[in-house]
Amino acid sequence: MAKTGKPGMKGGAKKTAKTVAVAKKPAARVTKKPAAAKKTLVKKSPAKTVVVKKKPAVKPAKKVAAKKTPVVKKTAKKPAAKDMTRYRCKLCGYIYSPMRGEPHNGIPEGTPFDELPESYVCPVCGQQGKGRIGKWGFDEWRPTRYLCSLCNYVYDEKRGEPHRGIRPGTKFDDLPDDYSCPVCAIDPKIRVRFGKVFKHGFEPLNY
Repeated sequence: MAKTGKPGMKGGAKKTAKTVAVAKKPAARVTKKPAAAKKTLVKKSPAKTVVVKKKPAVKPAKKVAAKKTPVVKKTAKKPAAKDMTRYRCKLCGYIYSPMRGEPHNGIPEGTPFDELPESYVCPVCGQQGKGRIGKWGFDEWRPTRYLCSLCNYVYDEKRGEPHRGIRPGTKFDDLPDDYSCPVCAIDPKIRVRFGKVFKHGFEPLNY
């Protein structure tokens, strides 16, 4: 029996290609692993070294020695010498002596005549009934001879006391403060009983 072939085919009929169905394996699901978090590499900046500027140590100020100003010692001024001028009453001759004062009338020793109160009156004229003679009735009086109230020694300014270094003409008021009666000083009885008689123990003589 003659092989029939499809027209137009050379050498007969071609074998039909077996279609082999190849069962495709299901594609395995590739589970993508979650992308690991990318480590963000933080570049560590080099630690900044903060330079703390130290304040310069305050040096204690040098104590400057204060210049010592020379201490000027004030010499104590001697109090002005009081006026020891005596005054005599024109009417009765009573003599007011500042060295003696009038303690019985409340006027202490050393009170100058100018410092007497304006109400001052002569203590003798009032007793004699001659009236109230005030300061206006007195004149300046300058004695030259002085009498010791204990031994009656008389100091005469004209004579002085050369044997004690006091020249003639030395006024009684100019005698040193420690001047003492030369007679009483050598008399043991007076010296022991009354002590030395100084200037205040002398009374001016009216002649």
